[in-house]
Amino acid sequence: MATQYEQYGQFEQHGQDRPHRQRDRYREDDRYGQHERYGQHAPYGQDERRGGGYGRRSEERRHVVPAGLREPLTARHWRELLYVLLGLPIGIALFTFAVTMLSLGAGLLVTFLGVPVLAAGLAACRGLGALERARARGLLGLEVGDPEPLRAPRNGAMSWMGAVLKSGTSWRNMLYAVLQFPWAVFSFVVTVTVWSLGWTMLTYPLWFWVFPVYGGQGGLQLFGDEQHSVYLDNPFEISVTALVGLLITLASPWIVRALTTVDRLLVHGLLGPSSLGARVVELESDRGVVVDTAAADLRRIERDLHDGAQARLVGLAMDLGLAKEKLREDPQAAARMVGEAHGEVKTALQELRDLARGIHPAVLTDRGLDAALSSVASRCTVPVKVDVDLVERPAPAIEGIAYFTVSELLQNVSKHSGARSASVDVWRTDDRLMLQVMDDGVGGADASGGSGLAGLAGRLDAVDGILVVDSPAGGPTRITAELPWRGGLT
Repeated sequence: MATQYEQYGQFEQHGQDRPHRQRDRYREDDRYGQHERYGQHAPYGQDERRGGGYGRRSEERRHVVPAGLREPLTARHWRELLYVLLGLPIGIALFTFAVTMLSLGAGLLVTFLGVPVLAAGLAACRGLGALERARARGLLGLEVGDPEPLRAPRNGAMSWMGAVLKSGTSWRNMLYAVLQFPWAVFSFVVTVTVWSLGWTMLTYPLWFWVFPVYGGQGGLQLFGDEQHSVYLDNPFEISVTALVGLLITLASPWIVRALTTVDRLLVHGLLGPSSLGARVVELESDRGVVVDTAAADLRRIERDLHDGAQARLVGLAMDLGLAKEKLREDPQAAARMVGEAHGEVKTALQELRDLARGIHPAVLTDRGLDAALSSVASRCTVPVKVDVDLVERPAPAIEGIAYFTVSELLQNVSKHSGARSASVDVWRTDDRLMLQVMDDGVGGADASGGSGLAGLAGRLDAVDGILVVDSPAGGPTRITAELPWRGGLT
């Protein structure tokens, strides 16, 4: 009956039992709800990812050496260092290939050969981009999704080449191959200079003896001309040199990390999925959910008609046929059978009304959410308080989704919660329609495992909505749905 724990639960813990009093704060708190749509779990996991989890804090307390002094020896620093060092040869190869294929293809465009050459170069850059994403994932821990695939309208070489040339992903991968090279040169030079200088100066007390033994001078020459020479050869100068080397060594991980931040931006911005492409993929997925939901609703309606009203009408027709045959022989029995058929007609009509209400209730169209939700609440097995605070009505589609969302949540309250009372609150915050259903039942609601609320969350997600559930064991349960506001009726 839920998705994961969200920030909405914090209001009840602080004694704020009326959610509409905190409406202005919901939009800020709902940012946490975005994690719900991408499969991320509870805030406790977020704390651990940010270094705020209890396990990580206790682990850090076990270290005697402060984190800043340990950083040059951590595995993360060495992975980032390896990423920068590998960046130069890889950048040279990428730059050479991209510029060669681009210039060759552009030069041959006067003939037909330029098109396949350019398409082949772009396709190869897509493959090289996949390798770069893998390198960033392995060494930088950067998770970047795969870009949208090629969309060739037809099979065949010409269709494939056209799709490659029109794909923004292909050109962004080639742009990465061009831009990564100068940055790789800069970051390689800075990293090697800082890292080697720091460790060389830090370890100077261990190797300065080579100068008097093999060089004929007291130590490393810091300055020299025809008249003056300055050597680092006494204990004080050696100690200062080592101290400066220590400072540079301690700073080098942060310098490398700052340099790799630019690499992260390049990989994420040029090799990952574009915002438009990701939106297209999301809309395609949502369209599939909508189609599946519509098909499931049609199957449900067909099943309800077949097993309910249709079966009753068939039985009614048979009973009326028997009554017609007995009308002359046994009028009293025929009258009794007609009376029973009359009762069956009333039952069939009620089932048809319920079915029509399940498709789209007339009260929702005529009088809006307030009246429709009050009608739903009156049929709940526990007392339900309804508070709808809307100046105008949303679009009919959003209004219908809101109605069926609350209806299904109240059905769950009746069937599973064991509650003594419940409440429904509906309000608008900026451009979002907010729904909240609360009950004082046993709690423990969970949307995992393919429950009915998992399907409800999918329906809301198909229209850019969010389902947020706070249902600790022992209750109470607080379920909040957020839908986009699309202007409708006033």
